[in-house]
Amino acid sequence: MLVTLTCGWLARKAGQSRVIGEIVGGILLGPSVFGRIAPHSADVLFPKSSFAAFEILSTVGLVLFMFLVGMELDYAQLKRQRSTVILASSMSIVLPFAMSALLAHSLRLRFAPHGMGNIPFVLFLGIAMSITAFPVLARVLEERGLQSSMLGTTAILCAAVDDVLAWLLLALALIGAGGGPSSLLLRLIGLAGYLIVMLGVIRPVAARLARGQQSAELSFELLSVVTALTLTSAAATEAVGVHPLFGAFLAGFCFPRVEKWQVAIRGRLDMVVSVLLLPLFFALTGMRTRLDLLNGKAIWLWAVIVLLAAVFGKVGGATLAARWTGLSWRNAIALGALLNTRGLVELIVLNIAYNVGAFPPTLFTMMVVMALLTTMSTNPILNLLGVENHSFPRPGSVQG
Repeated sequence: MLVTLTCGWLARKAGQSRVIGEIVGGILLGPSVFGRIAPHSADVLFPKSSFAAFEILSTVGLVLFMFLVGMELDYAQLKRQRSTVILASSMSIVLPFAMSALLAHSLRLRFAPHGMGNIPFVLFLGIAMSITAFPVLARVLEERGLQSSMLGTTAILCAAVDDVLAWLLLALALIGAGGGPSSLLLRLIGLAGYLIVMLGVIRPVAARLARGQQSAELSFELLSVVTALTLTSAAATEAVGVHPLFGAFLAGFCFPRVEKWQVAIRGRLDMVVSVLLLPLFFALTGMRTRLDLLNGKAIWLWAVIVLLAAVFGKVGGATLAARWTGLSWRNAIALGALLNTRGLVELIVLNIAYNVGAFPPTLFTMMVVMALLTTMSTNPILNLLGVENHSFPRPGSVQG
């Protein structure tokens, strides 16, 4: 924790997001650096048996963090920006998939294991290039004070749509890699039922109950109920084949907009999440990265090609779509840069592709480097555009 927090502090001093420093801290502690310098000490300090406990703790932190993100979304902004959200999220998936289709044949011949079909490989590659790291983006917006602005709200909603579509496509890819068609149908039915319950039952009931409690303080009992419902929602989405972070986010979205409660919940949860649990996750992410697998000019050349294709597809698609819906070039490019943020969800997808044999270790590491570099580019681009917390209107919502 101390290493990742120190690296996060240094990253902030260097004008980067704290997330970048925390991931780099994990890389320093992992097999790429510490594991090569002192392999015995690394095995003693970080035995493989300890990773499961780290992952559980960090997942709880991510779930609580995504609840806080969903809780601060402004409904009015959602209605005003719905055309931009729909078009930008669609284009930021379509164009990266087109770039992936162009590269897939060459990458499959050079890196994919024998017997991997072309369609599943294209799907895995397209998902990896088009996905946005939902909680990483939220962390970047929070650090810049943009989470409740027009730009931040639009970016979060676009990322949510992007990732839901990406998880559905991932289910299709898993079918092609060895699953069955019934699994996709069951996931779609389960997701539809979950959304009906949350948006059609939980949200209106919670709003009705809150109307009579506007003056009441947030008690520990109520906080416990909210936390339990958040974890239950996350478990429900995991059960239907969608990542639990979306369940946590939707739980926050359905939370009644009582400003006093929102402020109290953030004050009580934010400290332990930001100081302990999130740095633990990003450290764990870095410790799983094997930079030593990238050796040779040819591999680095392909890594650069993958990086350029991912950036062009994601930023280009989102920027053009946002511009078509009436945003200025400055705002449209800023939205594209934010959606180009990868990391957490990207690495989850890459691990799934790795586990089913679609991505071998070398291609896996290339994609990890792409995710890290695209995330690192976000803050410099926003700085170049002059995007600060006072640059965009902040509607009547909780200030982070």
